[in-house]
Amino acid sequence: MKEKKRREAEEKAYIYIVKNPSYNDICLCAYDSVLYPGTPVVYETRFGLDLGIVTAAAPKSDRTYERGSCEICGGCQSSSVIREPELMEVPDDVDFIDHLASPEEMERYELNSQKEESALRVCREKVLKHKLNMKLVTAHFLLGESKVIFFFTAEERVDFRDLVKDLVAVFRMRIELRQIGVRDESRLIGGLSVCGRDYCCHALTSQLEPVTIKMAKEQNLSLNSMKISGPCGRLLCCLAYEYDYYVEEKASCPPEGTKLKLGRDIWKVTEVNILSRTLTVQAQEGQSAYIPLSEVEYDSSTGYWVVSEEFQEDWL
Repeated sequence: MKEKKRREAEEKAYIYIVKNPSYNDICLCAYDSVLYPGTPVVYETRFGLDLGIVTAAAPKSDRTYERGSCEICGGCQSSSVIREPELMEVPDDVDFIDHLASPEEMERYELNSQKEESALRVCREKVLKHKLNMKLVTAHFLLGESKVIFFFTAEERVDFRDLVKDLVAVFRMRIELRQIGVRDESRLIGGLSVCGRDYCCHALTSQLEPVTIKMAKEQNLSLNSMKISGPCGRLLCCLAYEYDYYVEEKASCPPEGTKLKLGRDIWKVTEVNILSRTLTVQAQEGQSAYIPLSEVEYDSSTGYWVVSEEFQEDWL
């Protein structure tokens, strides 16, 4: 089906960001006419043909980022920017939308959504019957084919062959059980994070990027796991948002431990605050002081960081 549509498609097409409302996958899809946010479509997912919602027109790759602009953020739900669709070359890894969802398909999607809770309840009963150590998260009936997917979490590999046989006997359709991690569980279910907004993984993206404790250290954040962990028990996704900015800015600043000469005394840099643009320095006797970053520069001829003479005069 996809190959046929690709052969029949013109050289250029409109590319859109499509989000699956059931398991929050986000991908790029092409279509030969103009669509606007909120349009329901049927497209090929990793599980099969399913319903998707167009969230925005895809940004052009040749646009440059401007500070404070949300122009190329990817069409997140928080964005107030509405891009007009533009004809562009279709990359090889972008599939075409199969077709626009019909009223009958939307009605079938609503009926499937109503059946998912009861399907989940039946599956939980079967899990208890087989004494399997697994936690069911959600169920989803595919729109384009006769198949139901059960998402679950487990601490170890689960042998669910007998469970699948029981489920096939009940539902009379293809059954797929897919094991996911705890971060994926939060992405599927959604909820409110510590900031009071929807989980980023649920509302903004389907790509769960690695988050490390180094990102928190680089931003001078508390290393208390209770403060920097999300409801899923893993490090907050938002720790990665400003990490690159801190790395880039700190590359032009003296690192912690650098020694600076102020008058006749030697002070050591103990903290670099990118937001306030200041350095915290400490003398050998223990007293602390602040120096604006604008007053410090690197002397390439000596290989040392130096404080401006004007600041030293005021300091003295």
